[in-house]
Amino acid sequence: MRDALVAAAFRLFLERGYEQTTVDDIVALAGVGRRSFFRYFPSKEDVVFPDHERCLADLTAFLAASGDRHEPVRRVCEAARLVLLMYAENPSFSVQRYRLTKQVPGLRAYELSVVWRYERALADYLRGRFTDRTHGALHADVIAAAVVAAHNNALRSWLRSDGRGDATATVDHALGFVQSAFGAPPAPAPTSTPAPAPSPAVEGPEDVVVVVARRGAPLWRVVREIETTLEADRTRGD
Repeated sequence: MRDALVAAAFRLFLERGYEQTTVDDIVALAGVGRRSFFRYFPSKEDVVFPDHERCLADLTAFLAASGDRHEPVRRVCEAARLVLLMYAENPSFSVQRYRLTKQVPGLRAYELSVVWRYERALADYLRGRFTDRTHGALHADVIAAAVVAAHNNALRSWLRSDGRGDATATVDHALGFVQSAFGAPPAPAPTSTPAPAPSPAVEGPEDVVVVVARRGAPLWRVVREIETTLEADRTRGD
């Protein structure tokens, strides 16, 4: 019934235009009553975005299932990909909706409200992870906005191409900018070549490296300082 109402609505939107189509027109074409329509959709605008409530619930549950082992920025980028999958499930419908939304100011405003709810869900998760950071709430809001902006930029580029090409690759490329700007770099992949065993015949004093870093500095930055110090020592030794 829900899918039939969506199909009827978009058929009429394409034939008559969004503003000229009424809820009565939609239910008449679908062969149901008005009560059935409002059981699934609170308004005519909601029939244009039938999957966002489900997707928002999935995204919120995905973030709620996160643990300390998950790097926060990478986690919200992964959550944003759930929204992409919703669009990619039915490219032709997504392209039709994109074109319709561009033509109707009221739908653009509705879409912005939906996007804002996604952004708040991402920011709420990041705020919980950044409680020990100075200006943690500000970091959370900025990163959440960046994730949404990168995702939407890539998604609209894909929609403007009529859904051709690899949407996942396009969005991943955009989200990579956010990850590189705000997140920790991924851990290096383990190598299959075993490290050579140290020679037992060579013994000497152990090196101690002291690095001064700001409180809250990401671990990858501390590691980079250590590597730089060790490299400088090796150069001097040569």
